[in-house]
Amino acid sequence: MGYIEPAPIKDKENPFESMMSRFNIAADALGLDEEVYNVLKSPAKQVTVSLPITMDDGSIKVFEGHRVVHSNILGPSKGGIRYDMDVTIDEVKALAAWMTWKCAVVDIPYGGAKGGIKCDPRSMSAGEIERLTRAFTAQMAEIFGPDRDIPAPDMGTGPREMAWLMDEYSKIQGMTVNAVVTGKPLVLGGSLGRTEATGRGVMVSALSAMGKIGLIPSQATCAIQGFGNVGSWAAKLLTERGVKVIAVSDLSGAYVNKNGLDIDECIEYRNMNNGTLEGYKNADHIPGDDILYLDVDVLVPAAKEDVITVQNVEKVKAKLIVEGANGPTSAKADAIINEKGIMVAPDILANAGGVTVSYFEWVQNRLGYKWTAERVNRRSDRIMKDAFDRVYKTSKEYNVPLRIAAYILAIDKVAKTYKYRGGF
Repeated sequence: MGYIEPAPIKDKENPFESMMSRFNIAADALGLDEEVYNVLKSPAKQVTVSLPITMDDGSIKVFEGHRVVHSNILGPSKGGIRYDMDVTIDEVKALAAWMTWKCAVVDIPYGGAKGGIKCDPRSMSAGEIERLTRAFTAQMAEIFGPDRDIPAPDMGTGPREMAWLMDEYSKIQGMTVNAVVTGKPLVLGGSLGRTEATGRGVMVSALSAMGKIGLIPSQATCAIQGFGNVGSWAAKLLTERGVKVIAVSDLSGAYVNKNGLDIDECIEYRNMNNGTLEGYKNADHIPGDDILYLDVDVLVPAAKEDVITVQNVEKVKAKLIVEGANGPTSAKADAIINEKGIMVAPDILANAGGVTVSYFEWVQNRLGYKWTAERVNRRSDRIMKDAFDRVYKTSKEYNVPLRIAAYILAIDKVAKTYKYRGGF
């Protein structure tokens, strides 16, 4: 299964405002001055393009595409491109901002960006998607670049689309430019360890958080909502480290075995069953949302946005929530979670393993040299562990939850860099 970014948030009101509610709390805690506040809250660049594409039946259909560069203060901007009918400029703005904070939290020299095209890739042929990808790349040729803005896969895209993007950009530049995009096939300069990177980061964050609250992995139970790329890798890697994963879920529902699931068997079953766990027999089947309310030590929401809300947060029994998806906890549910004493390893920390290994891919492309999987994993584990420790230390210093601490850490880093660079 190719790497796919965690699902983006789709707040019922406004995704950008959802991000800003957390940003504002952190900015107040830092005492951020008005100039820097206004710079950091505002995207540096927003580009919307129309893409006329010849469809297979000969008709011309016009698609709308977006690219938002939130910040390039720390370095070239970085972020995925998603293909989906729900793409909006507000969603892309929010995701671009999250990428800025995510890169800052794990201390890699990138700013944040995000892109999207409003389309339904499942109803399109490979030829139509290729023409769309190449047209979008051509329109964004002055935005993209290994020293300017580096895209990656997101929902609805994967290594295939990134290969087309790299090829089209290279044609425009008149030379091969591998480093313009990450998440490529290995033969085009993709990195070993990229596929499992986000799930691996979830695992490292979970173990780090468990150590802070006295949970022993070999005695801990875990439930994972979502059994796609992120959830299945997190389940596999946590199991290998002694955690008993008793429940996983996908669109067909949740599957529970109090004695612990055989995750390798679950992955094999899913892969042989059209990508779903439907019909899996070695577990009890329950409604999908009920996985959130199981009496487990660790809950990993790795499926979609806004699954823990003010309507259901009281039913959550886990001691620790590790966010594998973007925005699985609504902003309004934060206060209740804090009152319940549940530790949350937030999305901009816990699922940053993907962009970390994307950075490694870019570095390898720039060097013209490939690292071993062991080196990639060792270095990404260290970065994720160090990032967690910094966030935890900040949470103690400011007496705030880990989520706000992650924002404080990220905003402080970007704000200081902005000032050292002289501002505007």
